[in-house]
Amino acid sequence: MIARVVTVAQQKGGAGKTTLLVQLATALAAEGRKVAVVDIDPQATLTGWMRIREHEARSVPELRFAMVGGWRLGVELDRLTREVELVLVDTPPHAETEAKGAIRRADLVLVPCQPSPADIWASRATFDLAAKEARPARLVWMRVPPRGRAVEEARAAVARTGWPVAAAELANRQAYVGSFAKGLGVVEAEPKGAAAQEVRALVRELADLL
Repeated sequence: MIARVVTVAQQKGGAGKTTLLVQLATALAAEGRKVAVVDIDPQATLTGWMRIREHEARSVPELRFAMVGGWRLGVELDRLTREVELVLVDTPPHAETEAKGAIRRADLVLVPCQPSPADIWASRATFDLAAKEARPARLVWMRVPPRGRAVEEARAAVARTGWPVAAAELANRQAYVGSFAKGLGVVEAEPKGAAAQEVRALVRELADLL
């Protein structure tokens, strides 16, 4: 069976692309799925996380990893989709050629978005590109504070766009930062914590989409 490809894309930097990908990949691997992660972002944040994981983390599920760019992305995806069940691709900010190629190959595009006007405005380019490539896309709220007028205004603004939005959200929790620094996901670092519950809820939701 050919693996499913999930591309995490957002034109705005700092929206939480790599955090979202890492949390999903580790949660899926913890369930026994064969998962590969691909870094096509020149900033190489995912690559740095993988180096920490390979050197520091112990007794955690293996994640296949590749860092590629340009024309090699298609070749690498062809190979990985024959060897694993799920491939998650971390893309660069801005609508670069690599991001376009990754969206074109995706079975699902995830658009991380913090509840701020700047993140919402930046998300439009990704949704437009996904629509142009006829790829399904879904917004995922990231770093959501517990309450506040700004959050409700952000939800209302996105609702007016008509974009599909994941019901599961990742809150603004230190657990995400702490686990990332150790080369782990929250399901590995704090499996009984609130953050792990949020990630598992998102995984269950995406399972229906994939």
